[in-house]
Amino acid sequence: MKSPDGETRPRLPKAGTIQVVPSILSADFARLADELATVKAAGLEVVHLDVMDGHFVPNITIGPPVIARLRACTDLVFDTHLMITSPERYIDAFVDAGADHITFHIETCLRPLELIDRLHKMGVSAGLCLNPDTPVDQIEPFAAASDMVLVMTVQPGFGGQAFMPDAARKVITVRQLVGPQVRVEVDGGIDPQTTPIVVGYGADTLVAGNAIFGQADRIAAIMAIQAAASTCGRG
Repeated sequence: MKSPDGETRPRLPKAGTIQVVPSILSADFARLADELATVKAAGLEVVHLDVMDGHFVPNITIGPPVIARLRACTDLVFDTHLMITSPERYIDAFVDAGADHITFHIETCLRPLELIDRLHKMGVSAGLCLNPDTPVDQIEPFAAASDMVLVMTVQPGFGGQAFMPDAARKVITVRQLVGPQVRVEVDGGIDPQTTPIVVGYGADTLVAGNAIFGQADRIAAIMAIQAAASTCGRG
């Protein structure tokens, strides 16, 4: 995918391939470059960047300046999850900083199709996110235009929360809605035990934070999630 200035950006892998996507929310922030290098060494293609504003969610994390510094350290795809109010005001800054994909919350955007189109014109892919309490029909008119739908399986804001089975079941409906050409991502409580559940429902993009960065051996933790996904016969 190319930006308006002709620069070729990393892009999300083709839908249907199972991707483990480490979330740096749980990483060692004093060693982020090293953590990204470990993700790359594990053979992964994508890393998840949680952006929180302290308004839409009760936490504050990173912004464009940090992403720009990280961009200089790696060619991993930056799957950038904007948990912020008024995402349309900030997407230029995040794209300029090096975001390759931007997911925004349906709960924060009045004109989702316009924002998706704007992101595509900027040379990045676009995603829609549903909070656990948000019904799937809220994204139905817009889902086919997106490149990924993210189903939150915890309340957004903090890592280390318990997996919400009822929220995860929405993946079934989302997959039916978007078909095989759009990625379906899950975020929250993903580990080797919950991975077969969400992959069985139709998810192909697995965001994991504590299950990877909370372990001494990050690569072994990644391999454990990959092995759990393979039990569903998808890869």
